[in-house]
Amino acid sequence: MGTISAAAEAGTSTGAERLLRVLAGHGVHTVFGLPGVHNLAVWEAAREHGPRLVGVRHEQAAVYAADGYARASGRLGVAVVTTGPGAANTLGATGEAMASGSPVLVVATDIPSSLRRPGVYRGVLHETRDQRAMFLPVVKDAWQVPGAADLAGLTDRAARLALAAPRGPVYLGVPTDFLSAEVGTDPLPPVAAAEHDECSDADLDRAVAELSSARRPLVWAGGGALRSGAGAEVAVLAERIGAPVVTTYGGRGLIPVDHPYAVHGPVHLPEVGRLWDEADVVVAVGTDFDGMMTQNWAMPAPQRLVSVNVDRADASKNYRPDVLLAGDARRVLARLVAALPEREIDSDLAERLAALNAEVRKAVLAEEPQAAQLLDVLDAVLPPDAVLVADMCIPGYWLGGFHRVRRPRGFAYPVGWGTLGFSFPAALGAALGGTGRAVSVCGDGGFLFACGELATAAQERLPVTVVLVDDGGYGMLRFDQANAGHPYFGVDLHTPDFVALARAFGVDAAVVDGFGSEFAVRLTEFVAADGPNVLVVRAALTPPPTTSPRWYRRR
Repeated sequence: MGTISAAAEAGTSTGAERLLRVLAGHGVHTVFGLPGVHNLAVWEAAREHGPRLVGVRHEQAAVYAADGYARASGRLGVAVVTTGPGAANTLGATGEAMASGSPVLVVATDIPSSLRRPGVYRGVLHETRDQRAMFLPVVKDAWQVPGAADLAGLTDRAARLALAAPRGPVYLGVPTDFLSAEVGTDPLPPVAAAEHDECSDADLDRAVAELSSARRPLVWAGGGALRSGAGAEVAVLAERIGAPVVTTYGGRGLIPVDHPYAVHGPVHLPEVGRLWDEADVVVAVGTDFDGMMTQNWAMPAPQRLVSVNVDRADASKNYRPDVLLAGDARRVLARLVAALPEREIDSDLAERLAALNAEVRKAVLAEEPQAAQLLDVLDAVLPPDAVLVADMCIPGYWLGGFHRVRRPRGFAYPVGWGTLGFSFPAALGAALGGTGRAVSVCGDGGFLFACGELATAAQERLPVTVVLVDDGGYGMLRFDQANAGHPYFGVDLHTPDFVALARAFGVDAAVVDGFGSEFAVRLTEFVAADGPNVLVVRAALTPPPTTSPRWYRRR
């Protein structure tokens, strides 16, 4: 941290300094952003006092990086961008954060308040008619700071809202003149913690009765359970009721992969889908049963449904629960398992699930041997503290469905909104928010969305390994066209020499063919290295059963 400014010694500070101090109070030590004429005061304040401000090459990457940081750490991710087009560039990434429940604060400057004329578009540099309104569909809430004196209070409020369950992004618009204005340094008034409905004892008793009489229960755990930190409680619940545990894309890594009741495959495989069909009671923890997991709700409604969710509407919008336990998943499950009798591990169920998991692995090998190789190498090579970040690409789809994630927050996947180009910039943030190296798995098409961020990775010396699977185009779209009986059109890409491109930025790079022994050797070297690197893999994979053209259930 730098020296305190003369203004601060006099009992005042600039708005930018106050903004960063409030964020520091929320544990923010790293901010991602791109400087512009309207937000340079934030850069100056960060230079003097911190936090670490990581400059990216595109505003969308700033929010993706903040999202990756939030997913890997569980803390608030912050992106600071400039006015108008800079703010607009973040919308795709902000929508992904909203769909995936990531606590991200987007701070965007706006034109000077002295130049704004209400209801009139004047043509000021970077002016929009209503910048805040652009964000409303993709955030929990959005505020435009009305005066310099309000900046600290609204920053605090926005950070609290982003972190409050159910988590999600928040927008804060700040007229640029408020950043350089002198403001007071009085402490913020205390804000009461957000209150959420908690299930009643009567509801808890109803849930206990449902689970005590269940003969074939199933636990379905989602991203809300992971964000709540409820992994241990989910594992104990499964043991108490003798239930397999299926996790959604957002819940990957929630319970240990070696737990006897952990299911290692998605319900998009008929072998796993049978667990849903056979269940007489499903316990849904922190999930909204979205279209991607339910094959657009072609899965039949469960015979009986007990739902644990912090948001009553979210819990009921797709499948109506018979019992709704409202509240934080970790707290509610702690009460629930305390009311259930202890029992020994069911060896018959454990053996059945071990056989099922082996069947899933054999199905992957039969479907796509290269995907099986990729999964095996990642199992063997990834350090325990690594964060794997997948993109919307065929290798990413295989990982989303079948990678055995070994810890909570060890995997990030953009299936919330399905934004192509997420993986690499999100990995930049995950490398700083996690405990170890971030490994980005992306295709050649998605990587080109943000290849300029190689400069960010090199400048900041970030521990990021990019596994770039190059099939010369959009492989999933090729499959879609072939599946429809159409010739390929518009899906083949002219791509650069990716190794030469990475090396031009000063980033180590290599290329291999396929996911065999050479890939394993190179990846082992790269994840053990310092700084960033890129491993290009020339390979073309077929899509997994988790992709919508291959769903086995149809409505």
